[in-house]
Amino acid sequence: MYHSEKYFRALELDKVLEQLANQTSCEDSRRMALNLRPANDFYEAKALMKKTSDAYMLSARYTAPTIHKLKNCNDALARAEKGSNLSLGELLQVASVLRNIRSAKDWRSRCDASRTSLDDLFELLCPNKSLENLIHNAIVSEEEVSDAASKELGEIRRKINAAQLRIRDRLDKMIHSPAQSKFLQETIITMRDGRFVVPVKSEYRSEVKGLVHDTSASGATIFVEPMAVVEANNEIKVLQSKEKREIDRIIQELSQEVGVYAHSIIESYQYLLEIDLYFAKAALAYKMKASVPNLVETGEIELKKARHPLIDPEKVVATDIMLGKDFDTLVITGPNTGGKTVTLKTIGLLTLMAMSGLMLPVNDNSTISFYKKVLVDIGDEQSIEQSLSTFSAHMTNIVSIMEEADSDSLILLDELGAGTDPVEGAALAISILERLAIYGAKIAATTHYAEIKMYALQTPRVQNASCEFDVETLKPTYRLLIGIPGKSNAFAISQRLGLPEDIIENARENISSENSRFEDVISQLDAARQELEKERETVSKLRAEQEQDKREWENYKVRVNKEMEQELLNAQEKANRIVSSVKAESEQLLDELDEIRKQKESAEFSKLVQGAKAGYRSSMNKLVDKANPVIQGMQEEYHLPRPLKKGDTVLIAQLQQEGTVLSEPDHSGKVLVQAGIMKTKVSIEELRLVEKKNSVTLNGAARKQSSRRNGAVSKSIQSRSERNANTEVDMRGMNVEEGLMLLDQYIDNCVLSGVKTITVIHGKGTGVLRKAVQTHLRNHKMVRTFRLGVYGEGESGVTIVELK
Repeated sequence: MYHSEKYFRALELDKVLEQLANQTSCEDSRRMALNLRPANDFYEAKALMKKTSDAYMLSARYTAPTIHKLKNCNDALARAEKGSNLSLGELLQVASVLRNIRSAKDWRSRCDASRTSLDDLFELLCPNKSLENLIHNAIVSEEEVSDAASKELGEIRRKINAAQLRIRDRLDKMIHSPAQSKFLQETIITMRDGRFVVPVKSEYRSEVKGLVHDTSASGATIFVEPMAVVEANNEIKVLQSKEKREIDRIIQELSQEVGVYAHSIIESYQYLLEIDLYFAKAALAYKMKASVPNLVETGEIELKKARHPLIDPEKVVATDIMLGKDFDTLVITGPNTGGKTVTLKTIGLLTLMAMSGLMLPVNDNSTISFYKKVLVDIGDEQSIEQSLSTFSAHMTNIVSIMEEADSDSLILLDELGAGTDPVEGAALAISILERLAIYGAKIAATTHYAEIKMYALQTPRVQNASCEFDVETLKPTYRLLIGIPGKSNAFAISQRLGLPEDIIENARENISSENSRFEDVISQLDAARQELEKERETVSKLRAEQEQDKREWENYKVRVNKEMEQELLNAQEKANRIVSSVKAESEQLLDELDEIRKQKESAEFSKLVQGAKAGYRSSMNKLVDKANPVIQGMQEEYHLPRPLKKGDTVLIAQLQQEGTVLSEPDHSGKVLVQAGIMKTKVSIEELRLVEKKNSVTLNGAARKQSSRRNGAVSKSIQSRSERNANTEVDMRGMNVEEGLMLLDQYIDNCVLSGVKTITVIHGKGTGVLRKAVQTHLRNHKMVRTFRLGVYGEGESGVTIVELK
């Protein structure tokens, strides 16, 4: 046996592989699982881990591919390839392999996941559905070939059935005939040697003419084939011979067809076994609640919440383990049954599992290293047959380990230096650790010796660790505490168990003052550690609460924004419904006016109706625009007339709500605005400056005047005369006739009110209305000049008119 196999068994890798084998789907993949061994190369180990990880991902998203009743038929395939005929059972096994190959290939094609490291194996699968169907259509079971296997076989079997029916008819008439039935033992038809016979009483043998085929054990019954059916039985025998020859021919053809594809099927079978093994690894990872570690080759180990995979998940204690980063040697101390050996086995076993492509029962973001050698001395190797003591057995192993150790080795030593004089044992243990450190190996060792604890404290790249023990309950917690040397706790345990106090005190006096001080330092360190852990738990709890409050606040902000948006949408919908209702009623009224106009041909009456209709449609267009203030505000092109400053009153375009600027714009172009009780940062592109200014208006009346130009916001209080003479007229949506009629009325009102400059809004559109307006203005006696609007006034969508 190789040393490595002994080390694998010492770390109980074989038991983990047994668990893996239980997840496989067939005997061959089970055997592969039991024979699994760590990779010899770092990149091979990474590739194995990647495939297991991808299998885990695919299983989680799509469940694992189904492999059902898969059996090894490689021997049969090899014989078929050489020209031998296969049995019906062997042919069915080949079809089963082909069905599993096709099923696995189809499963991967249905998974819409991106490309994985397993796809190379899936692509190497070569399904052969035609051969699979050929076998299934031809063979019903291991004993029967289907009638549909060939046309000739079907025809032969139909003839056999017809002949058997004729024989049964004749024999049925015979056994029910009063003249013949008295000679029969029973009125039944049976078969002997593939021929139909009837049971005749032995004393009436001469009464029934025919061939005797058998006699009962008592001799009272003879089985006679009546002469009337001998020829028909002979015909069946001939047909059965033809049937056998046809079946042999079918089996030969199927065997030859299998032989043609034998090599491809054997290769696909091997790839399918590999796929099954990787999905078995994924299933084991799911069972262990495992994760994918970061696999490195630097010797660094950092396992977070590692669990030994062979301990009951309900009882196992997760622990953090580190080695190879800040220190290369880890000295673990503590009382017996405290978990020191379990820690060593956890380090070694998880290392072997990672190198075998198995996911580890650790938390995410754990790191483990690839080692070319994992050398172990764990357990009591005392052998009576070899006349070796415990100490000698350990030393024999350590000598073998030191011969193999190098910088690519992980070395695990349990109870180093035990089994001999404590002073000599401790000195020997320190010397062994120093020599292995020179080799560059990564070492984890357990011990009880205080001298080794001191060595770890004083030596660079060597670190103490201990397995925590609860003195109150006299039970180990199995937690590994790195940086804290362990205590034997012998006095405390003895005191709890009832040993007299004077005996314990006497024992304390027998300990050297140096050892006593060392134990006191350890106690103080342990007390400080426990206090720090409590503080850390408190801080972690506060941080978690803070994160929860932050998440709740973010959720609240999102909810409020959604509610605001919904309220705006609801308001817009309500406005649209109101406008639609009014518009429908008004359209009905206009229709009635049109009907009146048809009845009354008066030109004056028609002119009034047209004016009323034009005024109505202009008002309706404005009402529709107002029904959707949010979108209108978003679509307006607006430039601030001056930079914003603190105290400015602005309109938030999206909300259509006024607010006050509280800060200058920041580097991202946002300012802090207070709108009601809400403070929010808003981009300056979404703000409109509200300017309030006084001016002297027409007819000497004082008013506040403002106009909305380029999205600017204004407020005005108009006198009674001004209400009939606004400075803008909106003709959008009208035809030429309606628009010019409205324009004439509007100019007349403006002249009467003393307005000198007006704005005619005709829109850009096709330009027909604009041309008609400008042609009309050229010939109007009250127009001095006119021009198209410039940037900021509406450009070619408006015409600015100066009146006389």
